[in-house]
Amino acid sequence: MRRLSAAVGGDRRAWAIVLLAVSLAISDADLATVGAVAGELERHLHISNVQVGLLATSTAIVGALATVPVGALSDRVPRVPLLMVSVVLWAGAMVMSALSSSYEMLLISRMALGVVTATSGPTLASLMGDLFAPNERAQVYGWIESGEMAGAAFGLVGGGAIAGLLSWRASFLALAIPAVLLAVGLWRKLPEPARGGADRLVAEGGLAAEAPDEDAETVREEVREQGVEPDPDLILHEDPGEMSLLAAIRYVLSIPTNRVLILASALGYFFFTGVQTFAVVLLEQRFGVGQTAASGLIGLAAIGAVVGVLVGGRVSDRRVRTGHVSARVTVAVVCYLVAVVVLIPAFGTTSLVVAIPLFVVGAGAVTAANPPLDAARLDVVPDLIWGRAEGVRTLLRQGATALAPIGFGLVSNLLVARGVGNVLSGTTTNHGDLDGAFLIMLSTLLLSALILAHGRSRFPRDVATAAGAPGTAERSQVA
Repeated sequence: MRRLSAAVGGDRRAWAIVLLAVSLAISDADLATVGAVAGELERHLHISNVQVGLLATSTAIVGALATVPVGALSDRVPRVPLLMVSVVLWAGAMVMSALSSSYEMLLISRMALGVVTATSGPTLASLMGDLFAPNERAQVYGWIESGEMAGAAFGLVGGGAIAGLLSWRASFLALAIPAVLLAVGLWRKLPEPARGGADRLVAEGGLAAEAPDEDAETVREEVREQGVEPDPDLILHEDPGEMSLLAAIRYVLSIPTNRVLILASALGYFFFTGVQTFAVVLLEQRFGVGQTAASGLIGLAAIGAVVGVLVGGRVSDRRVRTGHVSARVTVAVVCYLVAVVVLIPAFGTTSLVVAIPLFVVGAGAVTAANPPLDAARLDVVPDLIWGRAEGVRTLLRQGATALAPIGFGLVSNLLVARGVGNVLSGTTTNHGDLDGAFLIMLSTLLLSALILAHGRSRFPRDVATAAGAPGTAERSQVA
């Protein structure tokens, strides 16, 4: 903990980063655990890939629907207690999942989890804004997102190993333990900050304090220097901070580049979530390894995913600082194309030795696109509506996340010649063709790359438009 504190600028900052990262990690660990124990669930509850996918889908759908009201609540009540209570309820829902005596009971517990996990997104975003300075939020988000990837790895490796040694019920019970510890940590180590940044955690030294002040506005400064003109039809003349929720939603969806970035990001999350749900089952079926071994092998790919998150943003920022304004979009395009190229042979080979390195590189390429896309969305949206814009993006992304598991499961079953009529009922005894489903679903990454490449030329103009919004220049000077 001392090394982490020195790197991020003090104990209080380190605790805030760790606690917020773990808050995201537990929800991803839960989703990954469903994938890790999918084979056990299918065998013990006599269900199909579609029904396994529905477990993850139900959580995501309910979470997406609950995000908007929970976001409004987080603007009105203390956020740390809200997050702490939600974590305790999350632990209770995990215990309910472990004690489920039927598929229907397990499905209900998953829906309850969706309501609780909806708290993390808007609450974390609000706390981030008050705890950390504008010029370092992207870097801090990167650290937190790496924790999110680590949570997915924990669910896949730990959940699968526990299920292999004990049972799938023990895998769900094991996740309740860190949730309880997180609630205690939030209570003892994260005081509620004042809204508006009065209690901002200033770096005391280390890597965080060495970040250059101009990084937060690099893209907009480059656009101004290159003389890019804003779009007169989109530039705001009213104070964006005074816009109604409906008006803000309409505006952020009217920005061409923002629509492209949201769609591309949603497609990327769609693929990653589907793979996360069924990767262990794929390894078991294709390579004939046990569940514990399969979870360990997927853990190696998860390491690639963590590295990808850390590297993707750094590479794109370096390119931006050398004058390549659209570098964040370009890097995301390259990442998705690399993922497609390496994952096609990974899903096609029967050699585990060949597949694992390809899976590691592919996982890193998919997740490396996330930080550039996250930063690019902030570039094209006026500062004072960042929160509402992120709310819209989260809702749409959650929709893609909700569809992915059941979509992968449905396609895998439909690819099998027999049992198609029983796909939705789950009475078919075969588990579908996951190899073919994964190969087909790679088209989502290719489509994402094509969409980004097509919208890349519009990016500088939308950046200039956002920079011209009322209040933007004043906030930049303050930051």
